[in-house]
Amino acid sequence: MVLAAIGQLCSTADPAHNLRQCQTLVRKAAAAGAKALFLPEASDYIASSAAETISLARQAHDSAFVQGLQHEARQAGVAINVGIHEPAAAAATDKVKNTVIWINEQGEIVQRYQKVHLFDVDLHHFHGPVLKESASVEPGRCILPPFDTAVGRVGLMICFDLRFPEISLALRRQHAQILAYPSAFTVPTGRAHWTVLLRARAIETQSYVIAAAQVGRHNEKRRSYGHSMVVDPWGDVVAELDGCDAGLDGESAGGGEPQLATVDIDLQRLEKVRREMPLVRRTDVYPEL
Repeated sequence: MVLAAIGQLCSTADPAHNLRQCQTLVRKAAAAGAKALFLPEASDYIASSAAETISLARQAHDSAFVQGLQHEARQAGVAINVGIHEPAAAAATDKVKNTVIWINEQGEIVQRYQKVHLFDVDLHHFHGPVLKESASVEPGRCILPPFDTAVGRVGLMICFDLRFPEISLALRRQHAQILAYPSAFTVPTGRAHWTVLLRARAIETQSYVIAAAQVGRHNEKRRSYGHSMVVDPWGDVVAELDGCDAGLDGESAGGGEPQLATVDIDLQRLEKVRREMPLVRRTDVYPEL
């Protein structure tokens, strides 16, 4: 078995503040003996408007936030999976990319996935926000093949991708063992769907699901549900952090200490589940996803 860590924080529009929180989590993960740390979507910042989101975006090689985490990975010998913003292509200067990068133990960015499914919702009937991610974010156009790491073969997705099993099933066909969903779920959708979706993706792919989440109030407009979670290939929740389940009107933006949990990744158990309950697709009856 090998130890993985999952981190939870409340990012604001201050990348320097967010970097300090992430650095704390990297050091705690290293001290615990973890080989990889999974951090949430948009760990670099969460802004209060589309214009602010675009203005704060930096290429990874010009980002003090990313460079700081590359340094921490080298110093600690811990791989880091982290969600960031990057400027979109030149033809879409009014948008950013919502990406997740894998920084290896040498501090090198070796993998990058761009979010495919964007979060365009109207939740006012559920006491939630109206959000149109596509107004400021350029969608990704491809699935990143899973890749080998010290904790297993990892497949990357982001937040709203969780509602679309097609990607996770495609990654499973390419022998993924761990599915990562860095996220920033809203409180209403988190209460309703977070746990059941994560457990469903784990059960139907017989994989570990690692979902590092934003938590708490980022600004006056936005709160995130938290409850960062690891689910094993049998669908059992093996780690869960605190959450933001109520309105928390008195909560200050970015308040609270970042949280960390560690979990043993048991690839022998994964293979046992897959061997003893084989999921043989009837592709003669329905198309392969």
